[in-house]
Amino acid sequence: MKSKLSKLKTIILSLLVMALWGSLFPCIKIGYQAFCISGTDIPSILMFAGTRFTVCGIVICAIALCKKDKIQTPKAKSIGGILLIGLFSIILHYAFTYIGLSSTDSSKTALIKQLGSLIYVCFAFLFFKNETFNVYKIVGAIVGFLGIIAINFNANGITFALGDILIVCASVCTVAANIISKKILTNNSPFWVTGLSQLSGGIILMLIAVIFGANLLSFSWQSLAVFVYICTASTVAYVLWNYILKTSELSNMFIIKFAEPLFACLFGAILLKENIFQWQYFIAFILISVGIILGNKTKKETKNDGKHI
Repeated sequence: MKSKLSKLKTIILSLLVMALWGSLFPCIKIGYQAFCISGTDIPSILMFAGTRFTVCGIVICAIALCKKDKIQTPKAKSIGGILLIGLFSIILHYAFTYIGLSSTDSSKTALIKQLGSLIYVCFAFLFFKNETFNVYKIVGAIVGFLGIIAINFNANGITFALGDILIVCASVCTVAANIISKKILTNNSPFWVTGLSQLSGGIILMLIAVIFGANLLSFSWQSLAVFVYICTASTVAYVLWNYILKTSELSNMFIIKFAEPLFACLFGAILLKENIFQWQYFIAFILISVGIILGNKTKKETKNDGKHI
């Protein structure tokens, strides 16, 4: 009974994380409007992202310091890995995401980002010994890739805008960050790993933005409210996700991630009035989800059978 409750708790927490992350896609676009950031103002976009993660990193590190008797400080040999997480999960991932999001729909962005889940589930055997490579993973990769093509299909054929390509790059960075995180979290607290990676990544993004002339001077109650929500949701989501990664198998958790675009589409429709009832979105979601499930199919069967297929 205890294992079932533990599994149920993991699923509930994971869905909460997906809901929080899903809500951030439209909220970031609302943030652009509130701070009067145009889609071509790359330095200000990076400043917006950098400020978010610097604030989140400070808050998380402060919590870890206040509870230092319960939260173990990171090991010195892990600092390099934590900085790498900051590079892939914050600097590169969110540079690609924020710039890409400025020129595409939040719902479409969330769907394309599921490519990261597909990449991991199908190629995890390259990084972890307990993962296997089989025909299901090959089929899953093909089916999922067809989903990415479907979402970019229109009357003019298959078209990939620059924003779409940048979101694909962000997905690859997510995979790299989660692989490194899984290894680093083995001997370190999720609080410190999350806090230090976000703080280091956020500061570097801000420095880059300042060098290239960023401007975030358009403050209002609306912009402050949006920014506070983004920071709060981001902080809670990342700490929970790293806690889940520390206690669960990564490939199983990536299956849960296909719920993220559902929440993103829902919030996009509510907050931005985006048209989510497009056949491309529906087909893409089905194909990507099937790809992820197929890519993970044999792993579960292997546990039951005690042998590889």
